[in-house]
Amino acid sequence: MRLLLAVLLSTLTFHALAGEAEVRKAFEARFPGSKVSSVSKTPLPGIYEIVADDNQLAYVDEKAEYLVLGEVIDLKNRRNLTREKVDQLMAIRFDSLPLQNAIKFVKGDGKRTLAVFSDVDCPFCKRLEPELAKLDNVTIYMFPYPIASLHPNAGQKSKQIWCSKDRAQVWQDLMLRGKQPAKVADCKNPVDENVAFGQKLGISGTPTLVFANGRRVPGYIQADKIEALLKEAGKAK
Repeated sequence: MRLLLAVLLSTLTFHALAGEAEVRKAFEARFPGSKVSSVSKTPLPGIYEIVADDNQLAYVDEKAEYLVLGEVIDLKNRRNLTREKVDQLMAIRFDSLPLQNAIKFVKGDGKRTLAVFSDVDCPFCKRLEPELAKLDNVTIYMFPYPIASLHPNAGQKSKQIWCSKDRAQVWQDLMLRGKQPAKVADCKNPVDENVAFGQKLGISGTPTLVFANGRRVPGYIQADKIEALLKEAGKAK
């Protein structure tokens, strides 16, 4: 009986892999030059999930004759399968972050952790700061992350903050109270390293939040949402 089950499972696995291989071949024929990183079946009959070209997600039929762009939602279980997959693709391992290159804020017992990539001249980053101030029992690692194409002065301001005696205070003075950092002598700083690191991760906008479970959340969100995501990250541990 065990041998029969093993043969059956092996056969099913072979057909599944063969089907995925055919879908990959058909898709690549339709889009020459595309780099397909994964192909997998969805719960929808005859529909496959394709991940290609820097984590772009789409759905195709088994012959890749039809391309579907949009979200797949499991109504029975109330799950957005597309969103779950995107979150998985965009996840950032927290232990891969160069925390020594961030400004550290410890609130309360500091047991929970959160990383934020922030541009000092980004209006949404400034809107986020009061929301972060509402949090408790969390350690926040703030990565100065100037986007020069949008805010040409942000890089120099970030370096001035880093080279200040109390960089955490100077950061908050600027972001919460609009007080510009004083001009200080240049020092060794990680600002350019942060930009290079973030670009490798595909961080193209600020603010971008990274939670302990790897969840990446781009854009401004309110404190209650951040709190919910911190709790979710804690459960994942």
